[in-house]
Amino acid sequence: MVRLGGILASLAVIASELAVHAAPSSPPRFSPRSTHLYPRHENCTAPSNPLVTAPKPNPWKPLSDTEIIDLLSWLHAPAQGLNLTAYENASTWDNWVTVTELLAPNKTDVLPYLDGSGPAPKRYARVVISYGATENPYWQEYMVGPIPVVQSVTKIEPLNYVYNKGEGKSPNYAADEESQRIWLSLIAANMSDITLDILGTDSTDSNFRPIDPLWEENGRIISWVQFWSNPTSDYDSYTLLPQGLYLKLDITGRDLQGWSLLNILYDNKLYKSIDEFRAAWISPGFKKLTKQVDGQWTGTGQTGTAPPLDIRSPPIQIQPDGQRFAVDKDAKYVEWMDFAFYIGFNRDTGVNLYDIKYKGKRIIYELGLQEAIAHYAGNDPTQSGTAYLDSYYGFGPDVFELVPGYDCPAYSTFLDSTVHENGNTTNNRNSICLFEHDAGYPLQRHTASSYLSITRNTIFTLRFVATIGNYDYNFDYNFYLDGSIEIKVRASGYIQSAFYAHNEDYGYQIHDATSGSMHDHVLNFKADLDILGTKNTFERVEVVPTTTDYVWSTSPRNTMRLERSSVENENEGKINWATNSAAMYFVVNKDQPNKFGSSPGYRIMPGTGTPIHLTVQNSSNLQKAAEFATHHLYVTKHKDTEQRSAAAANSMNPKDPLINFAKYFDGESLLQEDIVVWFNLGMHHVPHTGDLPNTVFTTAQSSVFLSPHNYLLSDPSRATSQQVEINFDTDDVAVSTFGSTSPSCTRPDLVSVNNFFPKIGFCSLFFALS
Repeated sequence: MVRLGGILASLAVIASELAVHAAPSSPPRFSPRSTHLYPRHENCTAPSNPLVTAPKPNPWKPLSDTEIIDLLSWLHAPAQGLNLTAYENASTWDNWVTVTELLAPNKTDVLPYLDGSGPAPKRYARVVISYGATENPYWQEYMVGPIPVVQSVTKIEPLNYVYNKGEGKSPNYAADEESQRIWLSLIAANMSDITLDILGTDSTDSNFRPIDPLWEENGRIISWVQFWSNPTSDYDSYTLLPQGLYLKLDITGRDLQGWSLLNILYDNKLYKSIDEFRAAWISPGFKKLTKQVDGQWTGTGQTGTAPPLDIRSPPIQIQPDGQRFAVDKDAKYVEWMDFAFYIGFNRDTGVNLYDIKYKGKRIIYELGLQEAIAHYAGNDPTQSGTAYLDSYYGFGPDVFELVPGYDCPAYSTFLDSTVHENGNTTNNRNSICLFEHDAGYPLQRHTASSYLSITRNTIFTLRFVATIGNYDYNFDYNFYLDGSIEIKVRASGYIQSAFYAHNEDYGYQIHDATSGSMHDHVLNFKADLDILGTKNTFERVEVVPTTTDYVWSTSPRNTMRLERSSVENENEGKINWATNSAAMYFVVNKDQPNKFGSSPGYRIMPGTGTPIHLTVQNSSNLQKAAEFATHHLYVTKHKDTEQRSAAAANSMNPKDPLINFAKYFDGESLLQEDIVVWFNLGMHHVPHTGDLPNTVFTTAQSSVFLSPHNYLLSDPSRATSQQVEINFDTDDVAVSTFGSTSPSCTRPDLVSVNNFFPKIGFCSLFFALS
């Protein structure tokens, strides 16, 4: 207990006034120059980072470079009979290895290893081979193992059991993309006189972007392509420069002689051929739409007059006493306060978290992204025909290096990520960051007539950013001192815009020839919760209005009450957030009630933004490939054969995808079973002028919280020493800091930033406390 006088003596007067009243009229005021509460220190060296060794080797640890080299050598050996060509030497008519990575082990094999004396699961590789030496090119997935390769032991077999299509084989309609581009440029050259006039560009100044996914019409493979202006600067602004000319193509088969131009669309008029389009163009009264022109409006550099005092360095957070968490970088294992977890990484979805423990007990077996949809709509065939399934492109290859001081605090701990694809290994350094930060508001506070209590709200964050084409997705896993975990997604980058003409019902005109293109972002996550074991129940508690008679009331009273129910089977496992947020959802363990008879569990609830599901019903583009996007959240029974809600190859064959999530719901009981929750984050995005040149993270964000519910007998954050209690009496003020100490170092360690930006000197760019 520290007693302060002099500078805080005025608090005694306030305290005596507070004692007269039942409730305080105003909070006490403190001098910001109190050197007793906030002592200053000279620059010094922070303690070394805490060390930790993972309790067991990480069973989800990615394959090493050595394992990959041995695996590729084994696959290319003639004995395997795969007829493979090295990617760098392959043509579109060759077979080559695309993806090589760890095949996530089955939960039923991992739990005995983690929880007892069971053996470590055998390591297998997931291998995807592109078969181009055929009239019908396709991808086939394999499982190869055990890894590391042992010639007499390692085997290869089709990876079928995780795909409810029955096989891990999918058509590859992208095999001849280069040939299609060449063929398309010939078509454009035949009408370059027209495009120079109506667009201001020819085939050399435009690029051609097809719809995604491709369409199937009467057994034919159909693509619509749109003309887009090429940027005239170094900025990555091509998605802001659509032109209003569209071509419908039949690209069925691999013989170019069988491909054909079916239609041309301009100004919402459909033409059957170039000749018909040219005849219309030279006829009197032909309307020419506004031409798309690039300019300064598409660049992201600083423009305009900076706000007052903006040139001064902004506030930054520091880590004054060094790192307060421990990382085993080799094992990809992390401990912070009462949390511990392993990190996994894969090509399709990037970072996944495993074996998340809180206070020594597992609460989540697996947590991670499954798929991300960007589904567009518009009057033209490009916008109407576009619904990206981003795992097809892969999040892992696009998890790039993070910038200290901008993407993450300068003091963050950084981890690398590695992707093995097309025979190459890409190591993205410093692409995952771990850091503590102040939330900017207290975790708890209360002002009473005789005391004030406040707890600092310190959050631990794992962050990575994946840039999928024009969009940058910022993923945060936030851990809180009260035992909560927040899964948050933010979106920035360039919008995919539409041409302005005839698009009024689908967006705002935001520049001379540009319209915003309305779209839904839906990002699906898996949360395999294990609350005090694997036998859990999904419970719903609804707040409902009611009229009730009471023995003490002379007439019925209008009020509200709770209605409790459980999701009994998978047929009931598709759920939307309740209207007026009048329902709460929990994963609980009914076999282990607490001392008051309540079932301990974790609550699942919306956080920032408004988590959504897909607006489009029975999507013409996605068909059966996005059954995970029809509701806000889902509950299923865990099976080793149902590891994912989507597959990367679904984008190639949405009519008959490798994984049809709807098949997971087959009526199995969910009462005290090993259950899995799948939930969607995202946002409805109708771009406006403020999205130029880039969408900002401010409103394009969404999150879900997983939070303890009757799990502990009190608020666990009371255990932190990072709180203060100030008691008032008529004589003096007593301040209790519960053993916490003031910072011993006051200068931020900006070495990593200075190394990153050696020419601009971040020590001076930020600030130094003296």
